[in-house]
Amino acid sequence: MSAKNVDRHNRFRNITVGFRVSPEENEQINTAVRLSGLPKQEYCYRRCLNRDVVVQGNPRVYKALRNELTAVLDELKRIEAGNGVDEELLNNIELITEILYGLKGEANEQTKRNDHL
Repeated sequence: MSAKNVDRHNRFRNITVGFRVSPEENEQINTAVRLSGLPKQEYCYRRCLNRDVVVQGNPRVYKALRNELTAVLDELKRIEAGNGVDEELLNNIELITEILYGLKGEANEQTKRNDHL
């Protein structure tokens, strides 16, 4: 038998919530989840409950950022060839930018703490 699924307040999570999305929306959600470094369930309920999603830099997040930036570069090359910009690309660029600025701030804070030691 598996361990009980409880939240940080030791409340048992036994209710399943599901909803339908389009394939494009699903890809947007999956991109945000990859970039957050959180499990999908954790990411979704934090967003649904309007709680902060704080990205902690780790190898998985950096790899996801690298892969997403590669995809953005490919899209920008496609656009340069004469095709239009779609809203999903702009949303991904905005999300990546927010995460990178947050990680930069985290790195600056870590540097300040190390300087004081």
